[in-house]
Amino acid sequence: MDSVLIVVLNWNGLADTERCLASLSKLKYPNFTLLLIDNASTEAGSDERLADFQATYGEKLVILRNDANKGFAGGVNTGIRYGLKRDFDYIALFNNDATAEPDWLDRLVKAANQQGSGITTGLLLHADGRTIDSTGDWYSSWGLPFPRGRNRPADEAPASGPVFGGSGGATLYDVKMLRDIGLFDETFFAYYEDVDISFRARLAGYPAHYEKSAVAYHKQGATSRTIPGFGVRQTMKNLPMLYIRNVPARLLLPIGLRFWTAYTLIVGKALFSGSFRPALAGWLQGAWLFWTHGLPTRFAIQRRNKLTGRQVDGLLWHDLPPDQTGLRKLFGRDVQ
Repeated sequence: MDSVLIVVLNWNGLADTERCLASLSKLKYPNFTLLLIDNASTEAGSDERLADFQATYGEKLVILRNDANKGFAGGVNTGIRYGLKRDFDYIALFNNDATAEPDWLDRLVKAANQQGSGITTGLLLHADGRTIDSTGDWYSSWGLPFPRGRNRPADEAPASGPVFGGSGGATLYDVKMLRDIGLFDETFFAYYEDVDISFRARLAGYPAHYEKSAVAYHKQGATSRTIPGFGVRQTMKNLPMLYIRNVPARLLLPIGLRFWTAYTLIVGKALFSGSFRPALAGWLQGAWLFWTHGLPTRFAIQRRNKLTGRQVDGLLWHDLPPDQTGLRKLFGRDVQ
């Protein structure tokens, strides 16, 4: 039976993490190990609570502590490296503010084996179970990623099938794929690092699959909401890197014309709607990293590209993301 390492990242969220671990401990799948990465938490009582977790779950739980907050990408990479050294077959990432149905992992592993997918994701609902958080990530022809189905009623979740990529919050990754394409890019720190690794996987020829029967629940934004302006800054910083690293040469111009128009409007709106400082900081960082990191790393990614421009174009969502209501109004799209 395939072995699975489930990586949970904690940063000053021990109450959520406690509920998360309790949920994962009830998974029916018999061959998994829990790995809790603490990202240099400063929360009062962290040492004692982590010791309590270890005492509660014993050998089923491994706890590692980073000496600095490495963001989502760097934090989960600590766990992925642990899994690679110990030859697990799959590595699952699971947000500490999420909980899972007992058969969540069974369903994902079964689907991954049946579909031969490098990335396998499930139906991630909001915490109350009424609406959708994600049914997989998508990348649009406007260069803007989005979680498919977000805020739609749970009973409108699509049937299982191919998807562009998986949310880092509750997704299974084939270790063979990770050895081939590499880990999460830590320059992203947080936001869109999961779309980046999904894009790289798709370019390298690995399918991604969405399995509706693998259900988990997510308390969306529990960590990022504690840091004012964080989401705005990271969005402005990371979108240009995501574009220049992954979009193939044949699509750079058609996607780029739309992307830079949309990105400029998004930055402008943020600058004049009460988020001036984080928007400006993110825009400046994004401009710098576009040239110093995004462009240099592009060449290695594109050398591994096994798909034609037409094939990549066929993977994209050919419209503005449904959640971009302002842009959809501006460009005459129906607001969804």
